[in-house]
Order: sequence, then structure tokens, then C-alpha cells
Amino acid sequence: MSAEGALLFARYAYPPNELGYCGPADAAALLRRDATADIERRARRFEGAWCYLQFLAETAGLVDPLDVRVVEAYWIGNELLDRADPAALVERMTDRFRGQLGGTWRDAGRRALAHHSFQVFEVYPWAPMLRSTGHPTALSVLDQCRIRTGVVVAADRDNATVRSRPLCWDGAGLAVGAWREETVRCSAGGLTLLDGLSAGDRVALHWDWVCDVITDEQAGRIELLEERRRTGSGLSSPEPGTGGHGAPG
Repeated sequence: MSAEGALLFARYAYPPNELGYCGPADAAALLRRDATADIERRARRFEGAWCYLQFLAETAGLVDPLDVRVVEAYWIGNELLDRADPAALVERMTDRFRGQLGGTWRDAGRRALAHHSFQVFEVYPWAPMLRSTGHPTALSVLDQCRIRTGVVVAADRDNATVRSRPLCWDGAGLAVGAWREETVRCSAGGLTLLDGLSAGDRVALHWDWVCDVITDEQAGRIELLEERRRTGSGLSSPEPGTGGHGAPG
């Protein structure tokens, strides 16, 4: 088991676990850096994410689903995604998500991707709900559940102010809106997996949580893969203003 991969998984998986959406109880256990063996055991109980991690590892010929390359592929994106056959992924998911209502994944045999954005926009029922009703809760969940990028304005040990771009719904499609400031958390109960943030850091965000400091290249992957998933689920709309992953002006 890769300790580095386990910690990377925990950085991104903690917020939905804390909210009770996936994974076992006691989410704070994911924030204990010295307990990576326990994090591995807990990761296996994230039924959705673990399915993708296993699939990616098998496709890449890797033994460990928590190999850091596998974990990065699922949450951020890397070359391992290109090795995975979309039809084989849908076949695997047909068994794993047999009872999952809604979504467009059953028809995604040519575009399915073992990436978190696919789970958010094509497996969960929120995208079809937004398309059919425009319900603001659906928009909020899609916006917060996706991995999004931001730039740190200011930070202390517990919280950070970041500039990020929310999802916007115009009644016909989703687009990434204008830069805005939001307050997000860096730690919980005194526990953190970050070594500190500085103004100007580019970060990955999940719900109200700073997952990690990322590179411009990683930010570009996150944003490009999300855009493709929005298109695949029939929710894409031209983005207003300046697109791409450039830092806010």
C-alpha cells in the first residue's frame, strides 16, 4: 500500500465523508497522517471511488488501487485515464451501480472515464434533475461536489479565502461563471493534511475544503475533464468572459 497515495486519497475524500455522503463513520480518521494503514481500510469502504480506483489499477497493471498515480488519475487526471477502455468501465459500473437512479452513464460506452467528474456529472442524478427542473439544489450540489480549482487570496491554519469560479445555469446549459471569493476550510478539529497555504497558491477544492496545492498543469486537467463531462451529460453551455484556467485578474 502506498502511504503517499493513501494520503492523497484522504485529502480529496474527507469532505464528502464528513458530510456523510460516502465512506465509513469518523471522517476525522482520514486526517491522521500517521495512520495510513487505517486510511487504506477506510478507502475500501468508499464504494463509488474504490470501484474506479480498482478499475484504473487493473487497467494500468498496478497491484495497488492506492498507488499515487491511480489516485491522482481519479481525482485530478493523468495519462492512466487514456489506458482505460470506456466500454469496459461501463460494464464494470453496470454491476456496481445497478441500483443508481438517473444519470447518463449507461449510454456512455464511448465516453466513460474513471474520473470523479464522470461520477458527478454522469452517474449521480443531479445533472438530469437540473436539466429537467432547474432546481437550485441540484446546481449547488454539482458545483460543490465536483473538484474545482481556486487561487488563495489569504489563509491561516484553519481557513482560507480563495478566488474560484462557480457553476452557473442559464436554463439551457452549465457554464463556469466569473471569479468570486469564497471562504473554505484547511483543517478540522485541529487536524490537517496541508503544510500551510500562501497567497497565490493554486488549490483544488471539494465542497468547502482545500484538498491540496496543485500545479497549473493539474488545474488545467481538472478543468478540461470537467468541461468534457458537462458536454457529455448534455449540460454544457458557452462560458462567459475569459475561459481556461488562468489565474484571476
